[in-house]
Amino acid sequence: MPDYGHSLEFGTFITPAATDPDRVVALAVLAEQAGLDLVTFQDHPYQAGFLDTWTLLSFVAARTRNVRMSANVINLPLRPPAVLARSVASLDLLSGGRIELGLGAGAFWDAIEAMGGERLTAGQAVQALEEGIEIIRQIWDAETRGGVRVHGDFHRVSGAKRGPAPAHRVGIWLGAYKPRMLALTGRLADGWLPSLGYLKPGDLASGNAIIDEAALAAGREPRDVRRLLNLAGPSHGAEELAELALTEGISTFILAADEPDVIRVFGEEVAPAVRELVTAERSGQAAQLSDKETPKTPIKATNLGVTPTPDTGVRRSTRTPWDESTRPTGPAPDPARTYTPHEQASGRHLVEIHDHLRAELAQIHDLIDQVEAGTMDVGAARSHINTMTMRQNNWTLGTFCESYCRIVTTHHTIEDRSLFPHLKRNDPRLAPVIDRLEQEHHVIHDVLEGVDKALVALVTTDGGGTAGLRAAVDLLSDTLLSHLAYEERELVEPIARLGVQ
Repeated sequence: MPDYGHSLEFGTFITPAATDPDRVVALAVLAEQAGLDLVTFQDHPYQAGFLDTWTLLSFVAARTRNVRMSANVINLPLRPPAVLARSVASLDLLSGGRIELGLGAGAFWDAIEAMGGERLTAGQAVQALEEGIEIIRQIWDAETRGGVRVHGDFHRVSGAKRGPAPAHRVGIWLGAYKPRMLALTGRLADGWLPSLGYLKPGDLASGNAIIDEAALAAGREPRDVRRLLNLAGPSHGAEELAELALTEGISTFILAADEPDVIRVFGEEVAPAVRELVTAERSGQAAQLSDKETPKTPIKATNLGVTPTPDTGVRRSTRTPWDESTRPTGPAPDPARTYTPHEQASGRHLVEIHDHLRAELAQIHDLIDQVEAGTMDVGAARSHINTMTMRQNNWTLGTFCESYCRIVTTHHTIEDRSLFPHLKRNDPRLAPVIDRLEQEHHVIHDVLEGVDKALVALVTTDGGGTAGLRAAVDLLSDTLLSHLAYEERELVEPIARLGVQ
């Protein structure tokens, strides 16, 4: 995904261990001394071995002067949103505008229920979070007349007084992994805060795509959502983090660390190096970096660091939605053209996103094969899908296909609205290729509609209508795989040369 252009920030994720509270506070103070921007603590109110996160944040605020603080992330099911809103605003006022609000929908429901919280399904938890955000923002809106009134299914406020307003516009960052939470992030939140250890290859790209599409649909800009990332362990180098900033849009890096030396190195050495690398790339002056940071040997146009995926020519369906022989080609690459590592990564990233779509498509075919062979019923397929992905807890065969189609559509929407106009504007010779790719996007949209209709048939026949779904997905395979190969063949080099927007 593109670099969203946010300023870079760095923070630490400290374990709020109750066994040595003085050390926890000392690590937070050290983070400020090391030049870090942010100190965060996990929030598990049911964990007897942890300090209460909100009390700890208040104490750390009194012991520091500049560093900002946040829970990572607040357990909303055990903290009523109206009370939480006033707590956040109060501490923000007392600390001089240094509080942010990381929010989570909830997890570990046995423990939440043991503490008196209500057990919710995944869908209910997302709805409850959306209601909570509405209440929090209305409480903070002290200038609007009248009380706060939100009559949700899980959170209800009937005429509560507004205020106090925080000292600054507190950012609401959501810990999100699954499609509904990611869409909520795009519609309403100020930041996306996942943990790298919970993500699979391609999850940052697909998560960004869902957030961006939801933001655009809500009348917002993708840049309105800051992309944050929790990191585990001290093994992340400056080059790796710069790559994440420039190709995945990550602008806030939060390192889980309880060792003073690790925190000190992250703040005093790693963070400045990442800022230097990203600043150089953004200003187009990567060549001025030291020999250690930039390879001496230039990367030629014939070696972009990735090979476009060829079209195998295999077709599953008897239908042919377009004539591939009429596809135009773009300008031939300049063999003398050199590429920076960032330029090389931009083209490679397009292939990575496409590979994610190809892998998901292969999983759908495998599930249909097993259901048709009688070796897996729809219920077993549902269970198997749950183990294949961490982005959704209760996908069925049908909803898995629906989610995949949504990701494809989102990817194409981002291309049509941003990438394609940028490429045409900067190299008019690409116009015939771009126009053809856009035409094919419309065809693929119609094919996806056919998949939707087949899914309806699957539901109405209780899993027995897989023949129609197979035919629809076969056609999707033919069109999508052919299209992705054509797009990579024509655009990997222009994306590396012209960048993304």
